Amino acid sequence: MFKEGDLKMYEDIRKNKIKTGFIIGIFILFITLIVYYICMAFDLGEVSILIALAVSIMSAWSSYYYSDKIILSLNRARPATPEEHKKLVNILDALMVSSGLQYKPRLYVVDDAQPNAFATGRNPQNSIICVTTGLLEKLDYYELEGVVAHELSHIKNYDIRLSAIVTVMVGLVVMLSDWVSRAIFWGVGSDDDDNRGNPILMVLGLVALILAPIFGELMKLAISRKREFIADATAVEFTRNPDGLISALEKLESDTNELKTANNSTAHMYIISPFKSNLNGKKKKSSIWSTHPSTEARIEALRNLK
Repeated sequence: MFKEGDLKMYEDIRKNKIKTGFIIGIFILFITLIVYYICMAFDLGEVSILIALAVSIMSAWSSYYYSDKIILSLNRARPATPEEHKKLVNILDALMVSSGLQYKPRLYVVDDAQPNAFATGRNPQNSIICVTTGLLEKLDYYELEGVVAHELSHIKNYDIRLSAIVTVMVGLVVMLSDWVSRAIFWGVGSDDDDNRGNPILMVLGLVALILAPIFGELMKLAISRKREFIADATAVEFTRNPDGLISALEKLESDTNELKTANNSTAHMYIISPFKSNLNGKKKKSSIWSTHPSTEARIEALRNLK
């Protein structure tokens, strides 16, 4: 069942880990250039580059260590308990053996009728799986097992690190670009006729300022779409039951409830998009702006694993 597919999957995982460092480096560069541009607009002189580097390094550090807390807060998640969520705890305990993970993720719950789930954290040692109450109520044992296995796959494949960091860093870049745009509109630094900033860095900073929000969003969406297929395949390896995940995806796709805590910054983290795009029974096709591949494509890929 998993022969040539196994080799390809693990090769994709290796490449994704390499891309993680590369993408984080790109965001640090963008933030450095943007902050440098800001500093020069306020005529801070030669210390501008030092300030820019300090801000970019601090933003990367805070994204790495506090992104999970920020994301849980945005989604209003609360810790799961063995008494209230016994089935969920039992499923995770069983999957820990087949997944080969050494560290057990912490479980959180979001009180919402839409069935959905996501994983976050900087590494398997500090990982979190969060599910909605709707998921616990509407899925049977094997369907829920498939969803939890999918999220464990994101943890084992180190998708959670990149996803969480990108979420926070894209938000920071968008915030900075918006702030600078407003400053430029109000003429901040326009009276300075003796700007001694490096002209090349100034131009790069302006270009980064303009392109960063678009680049950040496209990078976030592209990463999510590709890694969902890998996580689905890895989940089947854990459960040896593609039908459970297939049935779960069908239920999640057909559910019409809106996720109250859904927002654009965290939508890509969920197993399916928390935004319902079905209008008058017509399904919207996946595009470059979609946070997830189409559910139909994912189900077809899972059926090909049988």
